Amino acid sequence: MDNAYVTTPFGRRAMSLGMLASQQLAEAIEPGTTRNKWKLFRAVCEARPALGVTDRALTVLDALLTFYPNDEISEERGLVVFPSNAQLSIRARGMTAATLRRHLAVLVDAGLILRRDSANGKRYARRDRAGEVEEAFGFSLAPLLARAVEIETLAAQALAARELFKRTKERLTICRRDIAKLIEVAIDEGIDGDWQKVVAIYRAIIDGLPRSPGIETLASALDQLSLLREEIVNRLNFKDKSNKMIANESQIGRHIQNSNPESTYELEPALDDEQGGANFSLHVGESSAALADRKITPNVRSRGGKQFEGSGGQEPLKSFPLGLVMQACPEISAYGPGGQVSSWRDLMSAAVVVRSMLGVSPSAYQEACSTMGPENAASVIACILERGGHINSAGGYLRDLTRRTENGEFAIGPMLMSLVRANGPGRRRAG
Repeated sequence: MDNAYVTTPFGRRAMSLGMLASQQLAEAIEPGTTRNKWKLFRAVCEARPALGVTDRALTVLDALLTFYPNDEISEERGLVVFPSNAQLSIRARGMTAATLRRHLAVLVDAGLILRRDSANGKRYARRDRAGEVEEAFGFSLAPLLARAVEIETLAAQALAARELFKRTKERLTICRRDIAKLIEVAIDEGIDGDWQKVVAIYRAIIDGLPRSPGIETLASALDQLSLLREEIVNRLNFKDKSNKMIANESQIGRHIQNSNPESTYELEPALDDEQGGANFSLHVGESSAALADRKITPNVRSRGGKQFEGSGGQEPLKSFPLGLVMQACPEISAYGPGGQVSSWRDLMSAAVVVRSMLGVSPSAYQEACSTMGPENAASVIACILERGGHINSAGGYLRDLTRRTENGEFAIGPMLMSLVRANGPGRRRAG
């Protein structure tokens, strides 16, 4: 094909600066440039939004390419195809003549093909005696080959953008799922926090997404949800660390309590029966083995003179003297009648006040009373108040202790001993 001159369209079709630019671009094809026509066509399909062509126009371009005799498009083999409208319509899936002309114009305006019209507007080719095409009139694929690098770049960008959109949407879906299930866990476990407000924030972000969001909108929503998920996870991790710290302190308390059997350390002076008191002391001269066999526990009277038996049928949970509880948990005194606690009744009254203040639900406290006994449940509330700065959710912690009590895994003694030491272990040492 000779591109050394300007060709204008036949008939009423007007010439445009865009056509002139396309012709000049077609003349600038680098020598030796070739492309596989179907790979180039797939690149055009990928870059369709950037090129400004419709899917129907691509159907017409596909039909035009089928008339090119080789798979490799090159200037040496010629770049003009000259099918009749009838043949082109057949290969364009039966497209009507009017629709065909409209989409051919779209391809020309998009700078993908050129019209090379004959004097009478017919499409044909002149051949030499050997049958080789000397001159052809029809549609030139020169702009398509000249813009091959640009088209391939646009296709790569479109593919990358589509992959980014897909990954962002998948990450958003996973983030939504994570947040919904983490909130559910937090509520079920009684983790402290305004979870209704968190749900409202979550719903506001999701409801703000349009029906067909763009990548910027999705990325912004993903950033917001990621921050929200991070905050929820941090709060749950804090709760988990608090539970581990409490468990470690309980283990340390049990170890220290049983590690020095030969010391004379009266933990609690004798109390009268009305207060439910009894002596709790370690005796001089007993070996560790003897202590283990004797299973030292306070000989305590509970209400009605009986030890409370939990609902699970396990070993009864022992109640400790009121004096020891108050020595370990002095803060609860301020919530008793008249600002002091002088009996188990006073402690249980104070525990009801503190329970409400700590956000423990009535059902959680009632379950603790049924499982541990009223005195022990009140003692646990006093311990939770004393350690308030280390417990994120008092309600969840109490439910966990109740469950462990049912399984025979919890004893209140180590908790009280740990708090006694924290509040000054030497203050109650007897002579």
